[in-house]
Amino acid sequence: MHRQSPAPPRRDRSEVVLLSAGPGDLELLTIKAAKALAAAEVLLLDDLVNPSIVELAPSARVIRVGKRGGCRSTPQAFICRLMRRYALQGLRVVRAKGGDALLFGRAGEEIAFLRQAGIAVRIVNGISAGFAAAASLGVSLTHREHCHGVTFVTAHTRDDGEPDWAALAATGTTLAIYMGMRRIASIAAALLPHLPAATPVAVVQAASQPGEKPLLTTLACLRDDAHALGLGSPGVILIGDAIGEAAAPAVQAMLRSQASAHA
Repeated sequence: MHRQSPAPPRRDRSEVVLLSAGPGDLELLTIKAAKALAAAEVLLLDDLVNPSIVELAPSARVIRVGKRGGCRSTPQAFICRLMRRYALQGLRVVRAKGGDALLFGRAGEEIAFLRQAGIAVRIVNGISAGFAAAASLGVSLTHREHCHGVTFVTAHTRDDGEPDWAALAATGTTLAIYMGMRRIASIAAALLPHLPAATPVAVVQAASQPGEKPLLTTLACLRDDAHALGLGSPGVILIGDAIGEAAAPAVQAMLRSQASAHA
């Protein structure tokens, strides 16, 4: 006689795991992330997360809660209510976000909502797309001879405005610009009055993924070169003197080899 496995007991402590799914290459997941996925009973999956991640969560009910700029997205309030509902049922809830959960992923709103509901939040860090892009180029985001910091910034504010590009240029840091692929022309135009036209720029589309496409250019040529290559989302724009190290012959040879492998 077949016996059904008993339902998992309700846990004394409700918890949601905010999991960083990285830039796309599942080999970049941390061991902690893999363990959380293996234990998950409910997996809320962002649109930018590699869909194959579900194979690491064999016991989970998968709910796709796509959120991508310029596209129809699942309302944030609905996602928060879903997490609360399943967590209060005592289920192991994992909310998987692309890149690092704490960077431009609205994690702050979700953490506040869940804690207000008496639900604990555990955060699993990961690799953000900016780091993956720099790694694919073989360059450092900081460099003792060029700059001493990096600024992570989204290309548009909540009211669909733009950040203070003049102030950002004045920091002298490498600028890692997220969610800016649709605004490359306006970003270049806004920065050119404050940075030299020859400032090195890199754009990496789909960093770490099979369809990765890199571009090395200058601020003056950014708009035309990105258009010529047909670059689009998801992508990261890196601007600053440290990025000029990618122009070294050894790095150029590596990029050509990668491009041939992906062709």
